[in-house]
Amino acid sequence: MRPITQSSKLQNVRYDVRGAILVEAERMEAEGHRILKLNIGNPAPFGFEAPDAILQDMIRNLPTAQGYSDSRGIFSARTAVAQYYQEEGLADVGVDDVYIGNGVSEMISLVLQAFVDNDDEILIPAPDYPLWTGAVSLAGGRPVHYICDEDNGWNPDLADIESKITERTKALVLINPNNPTGAVYSPDIIKGFVELARKHDLVLLSDEIYEKILFDGAVHHHTATYAGDDVLCLTFSGLSKAYRVAGFRSGWVVVTGPRFRAENFLEGLTLLANMRMCANVPAQHAIQTALGGTQSVEQLLLPGGRLLEQRDVAHRLLTQIPGVSCVMPMGALYCFPRLDPDVYTIDDDEKFAINLLRATRILITHGTGFNWPGTDHFRLVTLPRVEDLTEAINRIGDYLATLRT
Repeated sequence: MRPITQSSKLQNVRYDVRGAILVEAERMEAEGHRILKLNIGNPAPFGFEAPDAILQDMIRNLPTAQGYSDSRGIFSARTAVAQYYQEEGLADVGVDDVYIGNGVSEMISLVLQAFVDNDDEILIPAPDYPLWTGAVSLAGGRPVHYICDEDNGWNPDLADIESKITERTKALVLINPNNPTGAVYSPDIIKGFVELARKHDLVLLSDEIYEKILFDGAVHHHTATYAGDDVLCLTFSGLSKAYRVAGFRSGWVVVTGPRFRAENFLEGLTLLANMRMCANVPAQHAIQTALGGTQSVEQLLLPGGRLLEQRDVAHRLLTQIPGVSCVMPMGALYCFPRLDPDVYTIDDDEKFAINLLRATRILITHGTGFNWPGTDHFRLVTLPRVEDLTEAINRIGDYLATLRT
């Protein structure tokens, strides 16, 4: 009898944030070990609760949220998203430019399925959020990684991007603020992306899910603001991070620029949205309240706020470890420290992460899991309370002391 195997479409797909290291963590938990999971940006387990107004609005609308909605999303949610971007300076965004999905992840997958043909190339940052690389591969495309420069605050290298554009290149991905590095891009960097897209007739895919999680006065700039009327830009965002409702799966994509050139693509995107019927309807009712109400995340980012304090403690403790450096994250929920190869000889960073887990009961994600080309980085989530984060990084430091050469 022939073996039953996975599809060949999965050959180049990885999602190491929930990969082999998590499997080992779950095995250890089954044996009774307590694992501190710093591998994924999931606010709820660390005591970050959704604003009461969001929960109340969902509860109030549950009796009328039992059926399918419009496949693009309920009208009030799409209106709220459109009005949000209008207030952000994108005056021509309308309700029909908004598609609601089960989180940003679903919208990324739907967009790429509707857009990418076999062997099309999509430019993606390295390091990246690995869903982008995996979703491009699943759609039949070829992910091509451009380098973000650690010595320049993890800013993208625009010259490297242009050198990798070919006749097969169809789109350019930005992740801003960046996951995993925490970089927040300046207007000049974003304008550079726009000029490359304009020059080479590319679509811009701008992942902005961390747009409200900013530190030290950093300012987020929407890519679509600079793209104008002649560059098609798809902006992805949602409620999961800033509003602490990751499990609600409530995200969106907004289309701006020359829609008339993209009518056929948008018809395909609508077809795929129809095929999955609709996004989670109760969670859609949270969008209007979230975008129109008090932005409670702001208090977490000010002096004395948890997110700022935890970012500061994580960065300080990591950089006190001999041979460890880390660019200060200006946004998002992560640190992406570097292990000096002259101090730590690490040939296989996934194996390093598994050994670290077994020795310390701390679960992190290795740098190559974010398509970084070297084995000298790992990502650490900064969501735990200061005392837990301190304990975790101290354990990591003790383990690294055993590896120093």
